[in-house]
Amino acid sequence: MANIKIHRDHALGLQRAREIAWAWAEQAEAKFEMECTVLEGKTSDTVEFTRSGVKGQLIVAADHFDLSAKLGLLLGAFKGQIEGEIAKALDALLAGEGGKPAAKKKKAG
Repeated sequence: MANIKIHRDHALGLQRAREIAWAWAEQAEAKFEMECTVLEGKTSDTVEFTRSGVKGQLIVAADHFDLSAKLGLLLGAFKGQIEGEIAKALDALLAGEGGKPAAKKKKAG
């Protein structure tokens, strides 16, 4: 079995981190046919995800995300690609948060 571990720090706070995690879970369900379940807590949430050959969880806290997953024998051969795709999706969601300030509107006249 191959294991994947991804850690990302952030400064979003728990509520916004939850929204990011839910968006990630929706993407995982649509793109990878994962079954995702969100378990809400007071100080953190857990997004459990599973499908044939994959089982894992995403811990969502006010200041970080911790993802761990176990890949079955067949998918273990693709660990690098799978880990890259997961990290890319999570990083893209986080990049939308910390990025550029909104463009200022020009006044007419």
